[in-house]
Amino acid sequence: MASEELARKLQRRLRLEEAEEGGPQPVAPAAPAPGPELEPAPPARAPTASADAELSAQLSRRLDINEGAARPRRCKVFNPYTEFPEFSRRLIKDLESMFKLYDAGRDGFIDLMELKLMMEKLGAPQTHLGLKSMIKEVDEDFDGKLSFREFLLIFHKAAAGELQEDSGLMALAKLSEIDVALEGVKGAKDFFEAKAQALSSASKFEAELKAEQEERKREEEERKLRQAAFKELKATFSA
Repeated sequence: MASEELARKLQRRLRLEEAEEGGPQPVAPAAPAPGPELEPAPPARAPTASADAELSAQLSRRLDINEGAARPRRCKVFNPYTEFPEFSRRLIKDLESMFKLYDAGRDGFIDLMELKLMMEKLGAPQTHLGLKSMIKEVDEDFDGKLSFREFLLIFHKAAAGELQEDSGLMALAKLSEIDVALEGVKGAKDFFEAKAQALSSASKFEAELKAEQEERKREEEERKLRQAAFKELKATFSA
C-alpha cells in the first residue's frame, strides 16, 4: 500500500509538470529564416528527472522510517562533552567504560543480545519485546541497536525524569550504580570512585574480568623473568 501511494504521488507530480510545460509531446523547431548567422539558442530547461529522483528518495526514506526499516545516516562526529554538557567528564568516562564493558562485539554498539546479557547481569532480565522496546525508546537512527550517544540518552532521560518508573531503561539507569542525578550536575569528585569500587566488589562479572587482567600481567612478568635468566645464562657461556 505504501509503495502504491508513492507511485501515485510521483505520477501526479509528473502530470503537473508536463501540463506546465505545455504537454508531454515535443514540438519540432521552425527552420531559421535566411540572414546573418544566429547565435545558438539557450539550452532548454533541464529535465525534471533530478527533482523527481530527489522527491522519490525523500518519500522512500519517509516510508522506510514509518515501517522501521530506515538505514542510519552518517552524521557529524559525536562529541559527548559538548552534546551532554550537563554531565561531568568523569560521568561520561564512567558511562563509556560501562558501555564498552557490555559491547562484547567491540563494534561500538550494544545490540539486542548484548542488551539482554547486560540486563541479566544487572539483575533485571527483560523479555524479547521488552528489550526491543528499550532500544526503540532511544534508537534515533532506527538501526535496532544502541550507539554510545543513544546509551547516554538513557541517563539523560533518567536525570530529566523522562522515564517511567517501571520501564526497562529506568531499571538500567538505577542498577548501573551511577547516580546521574548527583554526578550529572557535577557533584562531589569522589562520588564515582566510591561507586566504581562498590560496583567492582559487588559485580562478579567485573571481578572475573579483573582476575583475567591480573593473570595476564603475572604471565607477562614471568615471561620477562625467563628472558632475563636466559640472557644471563647466555652471557655466562659466552664469557
